[in-house]
Amino acid sequence: MVLSAFKPPGEIQSLEVRPWTLHPTLDHFRRVLGGENFARYFLNSLGVALTVVVLSGVVAFLAAVAVTRFRFRLRTTVLIMFLIAQMVPVEALTIPLFFLVRDLGAVVPAAGLNTLGSLVLVHLAFSLPFAIWMMRGFVAAVPEALEEAATIDGASRAVVLWRIVFPLVAPGLVATSVFSFITAWNDFIFARTFIISAKENQTLPAALLVFFKPDENDWGGIMAASTLMTVPVLIFFIAVQRRLVTGLGGAIKD
Repeated sequence: MVLSAFKPPGEIQSLEVRPWTLHPTLDHFRRVLGGENFARYFLNSLGVALTVVVLSGVVAFLAAVAVTRFRFRLRTTVLIMFLIAQMVPVEALTIPLFFLVRDLGAVVPAAGLNTLGSLVLVHLAFSLPFAIWMMRGFVAAVPEALEEAATIDGASRAVVLWRIVFPLVAPGLVATSVFSFITAWNDFIFARTFIISAKENQTLPAALLVFFKPDENDWGGIMAASTLMTVPVLIFFIAVQRRLVTGLGGAIKD
């Protein structure tokens, strides 16, 4: 992908494929960056992905604590439902979700069709089952004795939650955030389905369609745009990779 982004058009379409180029060019990147509304599409994708990461992280953390530390009716049923939600193909839910979002827009316009809120809501729903199930293991690995010791010292449940449990499960939150970010960033089906006429609310994957033409595809533009789309994912992963491999730390009560 990166090599093709720097190849001139003649080499991209040549029948003699070579894993190098002697005439690198930046024309494809200039055409993509100079395209109409590319910066806006980039910000739309970034805003949706980061919003999903933050919301899914907070909700998944609280839900994981609830299903791990509390005993209530249908707890096992709820956990099984999280797994079942992961088994349903996305394609099978696209049309039902379209009508659901359309009806929701009549009540909450910010989450209806042609809005970025609809993408955030749908990606949040798809990210939470995996995030909650994964976070459950990290919360269960935290010794309950730490929470009990903090409670004896006078800490409230909120303090125990955010100052004792949260730092210890941070690696799990990082892992789930990577999954949520990549899923929301690379989404094409929902962006293409829910953003119908509001071109200003398109995201990058859907905007790539401008390089697909009936007579001849602009492969240089496609590869350059795809390369640019990969950069934020790499930056995000590099930013969190230290916490991702840290694992659960130890804690000692004096």
